[in-house]
Amino acid sequence: MGGKRVILKFGSGILTRTDRAEMDQVQLARLVEAIAELKHRGHSVVIVSSGAVSSGLKPLGFKERPEEISTLQACAAVGQTHLMHGYESFLRGYGLHVAQLLLTHEDLESTERAERFKATLLRLLEFENTVPVINENDSVAVEELRFGDNDKLSASVAVLWGADLLVLLTSVPGLMEHRADGAVDIVPLVTDVESVLHLVQNEKGKHSVGGMASKLRAVRDAVNGGVECVIASGRHPELITDIVEGRGSGTRFPSSRAATK
Repeated sequence: MGGKRVILKFGSGILTRTDRAEMDQVQLARLVEAIAELKHRGHSVVIVSSGAVSSGLKPLGFKERPEEISTLQACAAVGQTHLMHGYESFLRGYGLHVAQLLLTHEDLESTERAERFKATLLRLLEFENTVPVINENDSVAVEELRFGDNDKLSASVAVLWGADLLVLLTSVPGLMEHRADGAVDIVPLVTDVESVLHLVQNEKGKHSVGGMASKLRAVRDAVNGGVECVIASGRHPELITDIVEGRGSGTRFPSSRAATK
């Protein structure tokens, strides 16, 4: 099997400890191990990572995520350095290095700036020992802080890069369907995003921003742009390789047949 161009999107909910407001270092180490395995198997891997705000809570003395935007941006400014240090520390153990790329949606909406970003990304990927890690520039931008937890950003980057697969890793195992008998099933395959919007329960964790509705909007943008998507649990990083290689659990969304890359 040839290597795929893969974007893994890590949401705040899977990067933050469940018992207190700080980065989950054990979880980050397990996610990095999955990244290294994908690289070892010949896949091109780009990470879209939330977690800057969560990483800044403890250093600034917060026990809960604040709500005021300028305070969130201050947390992100401090936390981004801690987040990148975590990636660099763990990736180094596999002979890999992190490349930080901070974006705003305005960067991607400007043709000239988007092309410059794409050129930089492609050049970085020529270095096999480098893993690009993208985040919204939260110290100056607020869209993902308020609404999407990098869901929309990951879809935009996936389409711009021409990725083969976007994996949105979250705190739930996929898109869930509640049956009349009270049971809950994972929807394994969705060929029409519009047809499943009624299933969305827009719940969010206390440390996350984007709910399932945000993820489905991102999926819709990505599949319409020619990128296959999967929504899956980020709490089981050992399954990421199977997901990328067409196995594993989660909800899979094939790309639009009409789209061209």
